[in-house]
Amino acid sequence: MIKKKTLLACSIAAIMTISLFSGCGSKASTDSTNTTSTEKTKITLWHYFDGQQQQKAMENLAKKFNESQEKTEVSVEFVPRAELTKQFTIGLVADKLPDMGLVDNPDMASFSAMGLFADITGKVNSLEYKEQFFPGPLASCQLDGKYYGLPLGSNDLALFYNKDMFTKAGVEPPTTYAQLKTVAKKLTVEGTTYGLAIAAPKNEEGTFQFLPWLLSTGAKYNEIGSDAGISGLKYLTDLIKDGSMSKEVINWTQNDLEKQFVTNKAAMIIDGPWINSTIKTDAPNLNWGVVKIPKDKVYASTLGGENWGVIKGQHEDEAWEFIKFSQTEDIMNEYCAEFGYIPSRKDIAEKNEKITKDPIMSVFLDELQYAMPRGPHAKWPQISDAMSTAFQESFTNAKTPDRAAKDAQIKIDSILK
Repeated sequence: MIKKKTLLACSIAAIMTISLFSGCGSKASTDSTNTTSTEKTKITLWHYFDGQQQQKAMENLAKKFNESQEKTEVSVEFVPRAELTKQFTIGLVADKLPDMGLVDNPDMASFSAMGLFADITGKVNSLEYKEQFFPGPLASCQLDGKYYGLPLGSNDLALFYNKDMFTKAGVEPPTTYAQLKTVAKKLTVEGTTYGLAIAAPKNEEGTFQFLPWLLSTGAKYNEIGSDAGISGLKYLTDLIKDGSMSKEVINWTQNDLEKQFVTNKAAMIIDGPWINSTIKTDAPNLNWGVVKIPKDKVYASTLGGENWGVIKGQHEDEAWEFIKFSQTEDIMNEYCAEFGYIPSRKDIAEKNEKITKDPIMSVFLDELQYAMPRGPHAKWPQISDAMSTAFQESFTNAKTPDRAAKDAQIKIDSILK
């Protein structure tokens, strides 16, 4: 009897043991299956947009991507612009980086040279719509013939003008340097209104505004000391000398230009589409328009906007899928509208009636075919500094345009060695 009880107990124990282990095995198998099918690869995006509308647009873009597929989940993190370069640099050393980053397009080359962004040349070349990108935005993603990103969206500079002042002075919007000089002089009212205003502080914003005047002469970004480059600098300096442009432009930002324009202190300004809504708010009754920047030899503008970059060595394929998602028509149109940008793809932008039928935005779209990136070059910040030093020296009469441009060229040549 004892023997039978012992055998029964052992049998029950064995059955329980088998059940226990087979139960654990089943649970592990089920959990593993669930993990594989439901858990997404988590990747992170850093951006520096501090405006509420732009931040909301970034969050919405990530949300739509996350809902569009089952493999990857993108989270968005805001890093103040002043901190972004520092965080990227520290992250390279400490191996604490996101999987994607958004950077100002002139910074793309320097970050790529640092080894931050992955070479995605093969991926970009495989895009069936690669040839649809405007030349400037796509070129801004290159360094030494390789691609390290794709454009988020683009903007550029154009000429804003006060229609009522033009009518009163009996002039038409200028299309050439010669016409602009004449019109600016006619529109200038001493002590009240300057014919033209640009932003020329000694920083990247000033270089951004100066470049169209250099490029329109036929000079390249690294040829300020050429005869053509000198002529562009001299042209702007002469506008200050004859009173058509204020000496204070060396202190004005692009936001300051908007204030000069809406208060009738400047009849024309060079600025971008980001001030359109501000003008309408600040001066709802102002009668104004926009045309291309007048040309010397060729039309020219400077490219603005940001680029997507895939962080090297991270989840490169997953990040690329997100970036490709951002390039689809409905998605790109939506977030570009929130940013006040133009889609960097010609085929998308030219179908968007909110742009093509808008008398203001259609001009910026037309200008985009002429908008060139700053560089691209890994040492763009140093090149930009040499350029901004030159126009400040010329505008303040510290040096002649010829001397200021040639001194800047010496600096640029040493940077490019």
